[in-house]
Amino acid sequence: MRVVEKSQLMSAAEIDRTIHRLAHEIVEKSGGAANIALIGIRRRGVPLAQRLAQAIKSFEGTDVPVGTLDITLYRDDLSLVAPQPVVQASEIPFDVNGKDLILVDDVLYTGRTVRAAMNGLFDLGRPKRIRLCVLIDRGHRELPIEATFVGRYVQTSETEIIEVRLNEVDQQERVMLVERVA
Repeated sequence: MRVVEKSQLMSAAEIDRTIHRLAHEIVEKSGGAANIALIGIRRRGVPLAQRLAQAIKSFEGTDVPVGTLDITLYRDDLSLVAPQPVVQASEIPFDVNGKDLILVDDVLYTGRTVRAAMNGLFDLGRPKRIRLCVLIDRGHRELPIEATFVGRYVQTSETEIIEVRLNEVDQQERVMLVERVA
């Protein structure tokens, strides 16, 4: 099985504009930035959460706390991932109790990653609410999970994959539509 690039969905400039739009939308729908905190899901959700926090600071002048969540141990397919999965630390340097949490990820697909992330967050306390922000929503949900803040909706087939590539992780900046071919 190999993967073939089909098209570029977003350039670096489009990603940047989308992050700024999402930051404004988050603040607007939250009634300000006072009680919000961003939680990036490891891997690419983390730099996206950090960029959202920077964007909010640029127009609100408020530092929004950012945490990192590793969902490895909360996955429902853990036994299929690897015999000895690598667990990285979650770093949430603030109390989640009573906070308006924005969970940040790159792509929303089946909803299973988000379910695992919520399980991880509830182990830390009881937030006021949890909302989801994703760069791309590609459909094909298996669980009743929906993002409140979406950068772009992209309809995909079962053989297509959305690859978000960010400088912090991939040393390149773009969103690609790729397809698995036999």
